[in-house]
Amino acid sequence: MTSNLKQIEEIMMDQDYSPDQILMFGELYKRFIAEKDTKIDWFNISTPSDNQILNYESLEEIQEDKIATLLSELAVCRLNGGLGTSMGCVGPKSAIEVKNGLSILDLIVEQIHMLNLKYGSQVPLVLMNSYSTDQDTQKIIGKYDNILPVYTFRQNEFPRLRTDSLLPLSKQIYGQQCSYPPGHGDFYHSIDKTGVLDQLLKNGKKYMYIANADNLGASVDLNILNLMEKSGAPFIMEVTDKTRADVKGGTLIKTKNGSMRLLELAQVPKDHIEDFKSVKKFKIFNTNNIWINLVELKKKLQSNTLHLDIIVNRKNLEHLPIIQLETAIGSGINNFEGGLAVKVPRIRFIPIKKTDDLLLVQSNLYIFEEGIIKKNPDRQFGGIPLIRLGNYFQTVEEYQNRFASIPDILDLDLLTIVGNVYFGKNITLRGNVILVCERGELNLPDNSLLENKVLTGSIQMGEL
Repeated sequence: MTSNLKQIEEIMMDQDYSPDQILMFGELYKRFIAEKDTKIDWFNISTPSDNQILNYESLEEIQEDKIATLLSELAVCRLNGGLGTSMGCVGPKSAIEVKNGLSILDLIVEQIHMLNLKYGSQVPLVLMNSYSTDQDTQKIIGKYDNILPVYTFRQNEFPRLRTDSLLPLSKQIYGQQCSYPPGHGDFYHSIDKTGVLDQLLKNGKKYMYIANADNLGASVDLNILNLMEKSGAPFIMEVTDKTRADVKGGTLIKTKNGSMRLLELAQVPKDHIEDFKSVKKFKIFNTNNIWINLVELKKKLQSNTLHLDIIVNRKNLEHLPIIQLETAIGSGINNFEGGLAVKVPRIRFIPIKKTDDLLLVQSNLYIFEEGIIKKNPDRQFGGIPLIRLGNYFQTVEEYQNRFASIPDILDLDLLTIVGNVYFGKNITLRGNVILVCERGELNLPDNSLLENKVLTGSIQMGEL
């Protein structure tokens, strides 16, 4: 292991990694080697008990006279490392247009700006970028200069390792594909090493709310902020009820000694993956909405006592098996004594991963008020529709070309599309709608109403 680590350090130096990155990756690698044969004792873990997870509805409402003081101590960080490549876009995913000409990042800024206007506060926005998103993000944020204080920092860049030798890939062969951003758990060390943490502390910031940039449901919740201050909890994780769409999301488990710990899919033994995905065994999942006490975080970092679980992410790069050593920000929950979990309403987790999600947030199912997404009160049924748009809708460009206008889906339960389908203007979808066109085109005329319909092949005007 020692000789391997020495080789890795030499290769990283040759590949122009910074001294800090070489040091931090070395620490991660040593822990990986030491723990790689350690397996989760599946039969000694369980779902945390009800008294370990607070219900949002039971939280005490914040008193009006406390709001300004607590907001003066708050910063908001959004994890902005993801690209929009899964939806055919170039650049940060947060730059994708979502509603009324506004991008995800525009809505995030509007949220905080309106909060500041309402309470006379100066809550800043902090963005953790990756090497893939940093340059483009720096160009975008200039337009917010007169609206909101924005800090940015760049997370680490680590080398992918060959599975056989556990050595970094050749940069001559694989170029930029040699590197990867090591997961959002890298937040803790990156915000410290870049000096942003010290800057925030110097400016009187004590608390931070952290969320994925692509989670449109994430916003500052004053009652959770109040809970953090009153309880003295150094760490709070928001969890919510798991649905079929969330079976791969990390969940909280109770270990043999009774403590809570985050469990990610990549950590689960192969024989128990279906158990992990089961809604019966694990009923909640981590939204990655995290609240943290920055003073306590600094103490942990100074004492070198923050040790996140290592996630070994196995991939294939041009048919070569590789591994990425990653960490998750939620893993901090078992590093801070007194950490809490709060089960929040589902509306606080609305991620944009695919165009299926884009259709939901662009439709009349949701409304936006002061940058915050809310469920349309006119929807009569609980839950959200299940959307499967199919292969022809996978990129934002294709998606936009296929909808002359976004359908009314207020009373929709299920939409499944297979094949080459186009939507006219002012279409209403209700109940369960299945559209199949494996040959030719299926064009839905303007002003169509489809309620509990299964349609296949070409459509004539009279059929609807």
